Amino acid sequence: MKLGMIKVSIVGAAGYSGLELIKILINHPEVEIKHLYGSRSAGNRIEEVHPSLRGMISKEIELFNESDINDTNLLFIALPSGQAIQYVKAAYESGIKVIDLGGDFRLSKITDYNKYYKHDHSAPELLNKAVYGLSEWNESEIANAAIVANPGCYPTSVLLPLIPLIKEGVVDHSFISIISYSGTSGAGKSAAENMIFSEVNESVRAYKVGSHQHMPEIKKYLELFSGIEPTFSFVPHLLPITRGIYTTIQVKVDKNADAILCMEIFNKYYSNTPFVRIIHPLIPEIKNVTYTNFCDIGFSINNGIITILSTIDNLIKGAAGQAVQNMNIMFGLDQQEGLLKCSKKHLQQI
Repeated sequence: MKLGMIKVSIVGAAGYSGLELIKILINHPEVEIKHLYGSRSAGNRIEEVHPSLRGMISKEIELFNESDINDTNLLFIALPSGQAIQYVKAAYESGIKVIDLGGDFRLSKITDYNKYYKHDHSAPELLNKAVYGLSEWNESEIANAAIVANPGCYPTSVLLPLIPLIKEGVVDHSFISIISYSGTSGAGKSAAENMIFSEVNESVRAYKVGSHQHMPEIKKYLELFSGIEPTFSFVPHLLPITRGIYTTIQVKVDKNADAILCMEIFNKYYSNTPFVRIIHPLIPEIKNVTYTNFCDIGFSINNGIITILSTIDNLIKGAAGQAVQNMNIMFGLDQQEGLLKCSKKHLQQI
């Protein structure tokens, strides 16, 4: 239900996702930013940490204090996984809605969390309170949620194109090949030798093959939203670009399925969703979605195999933009409020 101006605060305001949240929220007509929280950045003004914000917002970054958030309706947490739990717990116990952009509340099994995120979970009692924030597929649950677990960037690029086709039974779910590529901002701002310019420039490398933390997330929500448990491989790669996700999915398609049927399926599920663009027969490109909340999806069917391609901006649709989309749902606003307005005329007909 709409409550008037939504008072929001951000934990992790100095990071990449925090910056994108601020940029979106200062232009949101229904939002007032109350507090910006950080640890190492505390005591600085946000425009000193992010000079791109000069003339747009001037606010001191504070150390988090639980008593301060009583003037907040919604707490965004833009921290690496393993660091959000105490803030989610504090907000929940204070009756404040929370959206966690990290991975601490996406999985319901502690064993999966410990295995893939390499942390112990200090608030397992809240895991089943969290709602998965895939806006296009979980709107009614998000609308009533106290805790929203924002999807990961890779899973967003995988789930949106795959769920409709699996759900409608037109692809062979016994094996699905998923190969994804990400810009370096997906690793956050923490310094790491293998992420410096001279290490990533003019090169591409796979990483966390068979052990990436998004694997159980992809598995869980493909099954939840399609009703079918798939078998898949997932190989992420690092691209020498700053932002963007590019995902290529290949799977056997039913012998009776063709491009017309696949378009009918995509239209069935996405004709009224503002940020999914089915651009068949065009091929998606990262440059066409950067700095937007769009997911572009294209596909091609040849020799009984469908190749599906999807692109998103990992910091917007894969993080801050989807978080604001979820906030809009939670507070009874149009999903596009504060985000780039768009028309469904982009759905292609063949």
